[in-house]
Amino acid sequence: MKKCLLGSLLASLSFVSHATIVEMQTSQGTIQINLFDQQTPKTVENFLSYVQDDSYNETVIHRSIDNFVIQGGGFTFSDTLDPITTKPAVINEPVFSNVKGTIAMAKLGGNPNSATSQWFFNMANNSAGSAALDTQNGGFTVFGQITAASQSTLDKIAALVHCGETPVVDITAEQCASSDVSISSANLVTIQSVTVLDDDPNSAAGLTVVENTLIDADNSDGSGGSSGGALIWLLGAFLLAVPRLKRKK
Repeated sequence: MKKCLLGSLLASLSFVSHATIVEMQTSQGTIQINLFDQQTPKTVENFLSYVQDDSYNETVIHRSIDNFVIQGGGFTFSDTLDPITTKPAVINEPVFSNVKGTIAMAKLGGNPNSATSQWFFNMANNSAGSAALDTQNGGFTVFGQITAASQSTLDKIAALVHCGETPVVDITAEQCASSDVSISSANLVTIQSVTVLDDDPNSAAGLTVVENTLIDADNSDGSGGSSGGALIWLLGAFLLAVPRLKRKK
């Protein structure tokens, strides 16, 4: 029994400090993510603290924009979209580029160091151009990369009918346009669990990643960059965009 308890304790300690590959089980399929422990340590530590607390379990994908991003990590759903409890914001670490297949932290406009629980998957190369996520608001921190097999799950989510920016299941576009439409949690894309598959901090070493070289050119101290008012990451603005999300009676 003592040996078993010791093993559990050691596993817990290892989990807190070194988890590198995590798996999201969603209602639309599985997403595996290689985390960049060595290069974005504060961001990975922050993300894993939410994993450890089961904070992401039963959260929903609340935002999906075609050929741009799929965003989650912020809300559960009961009668309405309910914000999860967040921890102190994490310092920005814009080391890697916001290219397709990466996961990055969402944050408040005009505040580079404001990321808490919310993250997004890049569904296109959003590094430069109109998105400019490598430089906007101090650059958005990429802290992991999905496996190739996981892209099909993200594509499946992106292909769903959307009510505003929210992907939904078993709801038609016509129903989304109706002021009378009501939905249940079964109509939302749910992240059922996030678990650690491999706690080797070097397991991402063989991945092909793209360095963020634009942030240095845009602002040598990495603290500024354009504020990017056109990209709305503010929670209040999002909630105003989906007034018809309510529990089905």
